[in-house]
Amino acid sequence: MNAHGTFLRRHFEPLLLSAQVVIDLAVVLLACLAGYQLRENIGWHSPTDLRVYQDIFLLTGAVCLVCFHAFGMYSPLKSLLNVEEFKSIGKSTLVAFLVLHSLIIFLSPTELNPEGSIYDWLVPLHQLVDLDINPDSYSRLTLVLSFAFVLVFTTVSRFVSFKLIQHLHRGGIGNRNVLILGTGATARRLQKKFVLVPTLGLNLSGFVTEDGGTVGATIDRVPVLGAIEELEWLVRRHKISEVFVALPELGEEALMGIIEKLERWGVAYNVVPRFYHLLSHNVRIENLDSIPLISRRDREANALGLIAKRVLDLGLALVILTVGAPLFVIPAILIRRESPGPVFFLQTRIGRDGKPFRMIKFRTMHLHLSGDAPKPTSSHDPRVTRVGRWLRRYSLDELPQVLNVLRGEMSIVGPRPEMPFIVEKYGPMERERLRAKPGLTGLWQISYARGEAIHANLDYDIYYIENQSLLLDLVIIGLTGVAVVKGTGAY
Repeated sequence: MNAHGTFLRRHFEPLLLSAQVVIDLAVVLLACLAGYQLRENIGWHSPTDLRVYQDIFLLTGAVCLVCFHAFGMYSPLKSLLNVEEFKSIGKSTLVAFLVLHSLIIFLSPTELNPEGSIYDWLVPLHQLVDLDINPDSYSRLTLVLSFAFVLVFTTVSRFVSFKLIQHLHRGGIGNRNVLILGTGATARRLQKKFVLVPTLGLNLSGFVTEDGGTVGATIDRVPVLGAIEELEWLVRRHKISEVFVALPELGEEALMGIIEKLERWGVAYNVVPRFYHLLSHNVRIENLDSIPLISRRDREANALGLIAKRVLDLGLALVILTVGAPLFVIPAILIRRESPGPVFFLQTRIGRDGKPFRMIKFRTMHLHLSGDAPKPTSSHDPRVTRVGRWLRRYSLDELPQVLNVLRGEMSIVGPRPEMPFIVEKYGPMERERLRAKPGLTGLWQISYARGEAIHANLDYDIYYIENQSLLLDLVIIGLTGVAVVKGTGAY
């Protein structure tokens, strides 16, 4: 490996952060220029010199960067599928817009009152920081358009950045060598996540067993490198920078002993808690005379949020039915021509609070082979027709479910509804999925785990249920559009 490659690998995070700040600033300034050009080309007003906006646009860049930082857009920790980062773009852009207008008002040039005022002593101080901006010299429409472009351009820029970072991580650049301490069910579940999401930038060197009986074995092709007693040697031998402690059954004293050693060796660590499913919910931690207590936050639904979600559901469903009419007619013709049977496939699914309903889909299987059975896991499944294979790839078979949305049985975004025979086997954790209205799309559908069973990936649904918001729905809808265009639907 050459010197440049070594330098990039060792300083990946700070270099990435520096590059992201520069890119964000360039994107914001480009958005400002786009807003200016669009307003100037409208043609029903007198033109304004670009120099009038020079100070405003520079201030816009500074304010946006500060707001981006305040909303965590430069944090090295990434959320599930980066949805929190996309939400932060919307929040920070809105706040930056309000802050900029406040600054323009408060930092406008001031002069002494010729008649005198008790506040005249403050004017010289204000003149040290005021801006050479006349509020009457620029167009408010230009600023509105500029921030609209900031929102769009930054979203696109961050999406490209995420994809580039994923590509670099897949190539081994910027990855950190990590160990999983433990070989039980929790450790294997954690390793599975590493496999599903290779873009986390984690290079799993191996497992460390809590007993010496499995040293030398492999778990899903990952070696068990040694026992806990050899942890210090393993950390040095494999140049480990981070350890994941996946031993929820370990006693508190033993766990604190491991943490103490890792801190002494200068190794970062993460501990998977014993009740990690509970902690994946929105919980509050209180103290009873220094004893920490964990409890679930109130589950009361936000009435305004429910109304906004229903309005979004109805609006999108009506748009799909009217604008997307050809997407209903063409598949219907192709389905009838290829195989005998109805165009639509109706199946009983379980909705919110365990209520059954009839879900509507385009029929993608031969009539005599369809029914209540696990979904296809291969593109060569004999049950699926040729037209059905194409419909499933681009998720077009789900379109008729907008009728379920209009009837209030489903939502545009939410957990996918399961069949009754699967729901009957639900345990307490799986039943959490029934707290929300099922949806056409959701986090699971746009995740790396979309090829696996729905009920086997609770993390995505629980995350959505605990963090429901109109902004999150809009982010998921946008990412679903990208997935549909790419053709990364089901088999």
